[in-house]
Amino acid sequence: MNIKILGGGQEVGRSGILLEGNKNILLDYGIKVEEKVEYPLPAGRVDAFVLSHAHLDHSGFSPALYHNGMPPAFGTDPTRALAELLIEDAIRVQKMKHNPSKYKKTELRSFLNSFVTYNYGSKIDFHDYTISLHNAGHISGSSITKIENNRNGKKIVYTGDFKLSPQFLQNGAEVVESDVLVIESTYAIKEHPDRNNLIKLFVENIKEVVENNGIALIPVFAVGRSQEVLAILEKHKLTNYTYLDGMAKAATRIALEHQGYIHNPELLSGAMSKVTTLKKDAEREEALSGGSIIVTTSGMLTGGPVLNYLTKLNDKSMIFLTGYQAEGTNGRKLLDNNPLDIDNRKVFIKTPFSFYDLSAHAGQADLYDYVKRSSPETVVCVHGDKTSTLALKDRLEMEGFEAYAPEIGERIKIDF
Repeated sequence: MNIKILGGGQEVGRSGILLEGNKNILLDYGIKVEEKVEYPLPAGRVDAFVLSHAHLDHSGFSPALYHNGMPPAFGTDPTRALAELLIEDAIRVQKMKHNPSKYKKTELRSFLNSFVTYNYGSKIDFHDYTISLHNAGHISGSSITKIENNRNGKKIVYTGDFKLSPQFLQNGAEVVESDVLVIESTYAIKEHPDRNNLIKLFVENIKEVVENNGIALIPVFAVGRSQEVLAILEKHKLTNYTYLDGMAKAATRIALEHQGYIHNPELLSGAMSKVTTLKKDAEREEALSGGSIIVTTSGMLTGGPVLNYLTKLNDKSMIFLTGYQAEGTNGRKLLDNNPLDIDNRKVFIKTPFSFYDLSAHAGQADLYDYVKRSSPETVVCVHGDKTSTLALKDRLEMEGFEAYAPEIGERIKIDF
């Protein structure tokens, strides 16, 4: 069998891993959402498609697979529902920007109609293989994929995005034994700070802003981060002062419809019973009156209601960034003290900001721990920049693993 890298090779984004054999199995097919959308390489013949989770860098190009074919798609219930939400929004955004879509809504419908959902641990019989999904601890419904060859018992495991240590709403990822491990490498050269201390500081700083009649503006990714932030605010009795805006509302409703994929679901349901959801401009003005917390999309300040709030905060306010800010996005420009692009204008934001690494990815130590416990012979490092993937590969080679950090378009021949 060959492993062909269609995307996510020495880069973060547009993940696409094609297993080429008697039957071709595609693992994820995403887009890179930055200033200009980038797409993975063409997949060619696909006999089955497995989607690890809903984020657009893993799901965003899935409908393109249904232009000339109808391969079965496998994933969890929340992954299907959240992918539909995110892809439909991506189509809408591209239409607003007058960018031609690479696929039609009919192809999105074909994708969703072909999507068969499975619980963690269920066995999917597919020709000579048995496919199973396992908790990845990243977001609701995120999966680690195991593909076992029924003839010789060999196992390929694809982590997708995963987190080994628990979050408020996610248990840690399940470690799955493998012969060949395809692993994300996002933070292969970085360790995350102690999460308990970070959350304590995050909450203390929010309280200080609210008590000073300022506005704590928290830009979030609609899927995953918004639910985690709401759970943190509920745990610390701050949801009575909280307003929720943007696509985070719909994403949170979907997460609550699939509570079996959430740890501590009562925190999220409790938060939603107390927060004020925003729909109209008059309601948004109330949220801006001070002494409030606004949780809104988008997490990288690239669109959504957050752009409207940024220019209307009072002088006692603060912006709380909680996630990765990609190169070229408004979020990165804010971190670099550069002007933001808002409504075709360059705008300097004077409001102070702070950054909190609430990442839902494995840090350096957990990446190495996962590899050792999964016990593969071969490791393929993907979904990390060139420095990160090569660093992980080099260290694993020193420890005796056969390791690769492939570029896009590269094929790796494996014994499977």
